[in-house]
Amino acid sequence: MFDGPVADHLLQILAALRDTNYRFTAVTPATHARILRRDGGREARDLRDVFGWSRPFRRDTLPAAMLAMLERAGRLERLPGEMLKSGIRVSSLDDLLLIHSAYPTDDAHSVFFGPDTYRFARFIASELEDAPPPRRIVDIGGGTGAGALVAARRFPEARVTVTDINPDALRLAAVNAAHAGAAIETVLGSGLEGVEGALDLILANPPFIMDAEARAYRHGGGMHGAELSLQWALSAAERLAPGGRFLLYTGVAIVDGEDGLRAALEARLPALGCTIRYAELDPDIFGEELDEPAYADVERIAAVGAVITRPS
Repeated sequence: MFDGPVADHLLQILAALRDTNYRFTAVTPATHARILRRDGGREARDLRDVFGWSRPFRRDTLPAAMLAMLERAGRLERLPGEMLKSGIRVSSLDDLLLIHSAYPTDDAHSVFFGPDTYRFARFIASELEDAPPPRRIVDIGGGTGAGALVAARRFPEARVTVTDINPDALRLAAVNAAHAGAAIETVLGSGLEGVEGALDLILANPPFIMDAEARAYRHGGGMHGAELSLQWALSAAERLAPGGRFLLYTGVAIVDGEDGLRAALEARLPALGCTIRYAELDPDIFGEELDEPAYADVERIAAVGAVITRPS
């Protein structure tokens, strides 16, 4: 889903930012809001303000060529008066630069990148360090393609596919992959729909928040947000080739000390012929969500990593 001229302009923006040694670490939406609130929503002064903090900027803040690229890519927003805003953000992951949606990510089709992406990438890199080379890799609901790119760079000979229900996510994933020099395929659809055959390595970082607006990039459904993670895990387990693995990074709501996702996976995976290794990676994330009514009985949200394997 590489959209010709538009994608070329986005690639040019990434190349131009790389040439300036641009770096930006994406934070949670709550932290982002605090930073903007703290300084009264001042206008942008540099590239990180424009492409990282999503601050409004004046036309002369960006080099003319970069401004033209942004406009030709259809990612330049005009605000009241003479102010402008980038419709994309660019964040760094190790030596990669990845395009994702501008802040705030209120739109149902936003392409999200944040602290979970960094944890997901570290989880993948750790698990693949001594892994045998897979032939087929699929990143379910891949968003920016960050997970797929970590795996693709570890195993450049593998066939790598990114799936997502959001066409814009696939567009940005294709651009991010092209900038990273990685070859990926994109498939529009939910879960593993449209992906054929047995798979050696499946990756996923599903939405896991109980979102009142049910935004696709964020809402994990029932089970306090773990329903989608469970569905993807069971579906992936059925598609694993012998010796294949599914690496699941997600968040779970802990209620009365219990992790409902772990219990469900451990109960259901043996019938599918798979084993599981499961661990908490961070005991307390997105604490601000506990103020929401949907989390009234939740004591914490934990980041977890599960490795589901079909024995050879």
